Amino acid sequence: MLKAAADMAPTIASLAKEHELVLTHGNGPQVGELALERSAATFDVLGAESMGQIGYVLAQALSSAGCHSAPIICQVVVDPQHEAFRDPSKFVGPIYGAKEATALSQSLGWVMKPDGEYFRRVVPSPPPQEILQIDAIRTLLENSPDLLPIACGGGGIPVSRIPSNPQTLTGVEAVIDKDRCGAKLANELDADGYIILTDGGGIWQNFGKPDAREMQLATPEYLLGTKAGKNFPGSMGPKIQAAIDFVHDSKRPGAWAAIGDLKDAAKIFDNEEGTLIKEDVEEGVVWRERKEVGDGKCPKQSKEPHKSG
Repeated sequence: MLKAAADMAPTIASLAKEHELVLTHGNGPQVGELALERSAATFDVLGAESMGQIGYVLAQALSSAGCHSAPIICQVVVDPQHEAFRDPSKFVGPIYGAKEATALSQSLGWVMKPDGEYFRRVVPSPPPQEILQIDAIRTLLENSPDLLPIACGGGGIPVSRIPSNPQTLTGVEAVIDKDRCGAKLANELDADGYIILTDGGGIWQNFGKPDAREMQLATPEYLLGTKAGKNFPGSMGPKIQAAIDFVHDSKRPGAWAAIGDLKDAAKIFDNEEGTLIKEDVEEGVVWRERKEVGDGKCPKQSKEPHKSG
């Protein structure tokens, strides 16, 4: 995590000089490790711990790159009666073989589901309804333009309101999808765009295969119609859906979302790399020029889940 933050910081610091940014992040590996160490702890508490841990590491790395930031511990309201609690689907933690997954399920009561050819733990992932610290984020953007807010890490801390006293909050045993929460955050801030950075480029057809090709532009309708990302429910699938949600829900004309590799972040703004999702793309999709596997552009298929998922 320390090396990843150090590698990322110069790119984000450079972008922050030219654009008004809010940074969010995942926490799947970290919250999964914490759950292994403390099996009795609830996921709202583990989420808060990982948010503080990662926020600190990112802030320190960004400071070393000349960018001052302000990590914010964000609580996000969810509906505890949502159907997501009846069918857990959010992958957390590392991958396991079939035998190890069965043993963990029996000993700790975890729900395990296949993720590719391996297994991972799944927990409920209800949609975010309300970001409680949204006003604090807006205040930073409006009054401290030299500070980069780090917010809604790991999807935020899931909480719910007590029906008899809505001002009272209680933690919820769940993990909110970080990309979905990021899309809601971007919409509530009336952002021009929403960028999801990965370690595998943009949206690919036949990802990891010799005939793979990357989308340069795509409409939400095209992505929905082709069920893009359906073969990667633990990684690219939620990212594509979050990008679609942002564009559909935005009230800003010309709103766009993008998915691309972290190392190409600066070029994503100009659509030189990654995939841009917006309305009004002729024929619904534009493909990038075909690249061959092994030339440094077309990602090779890995047996492990996508690292950004």
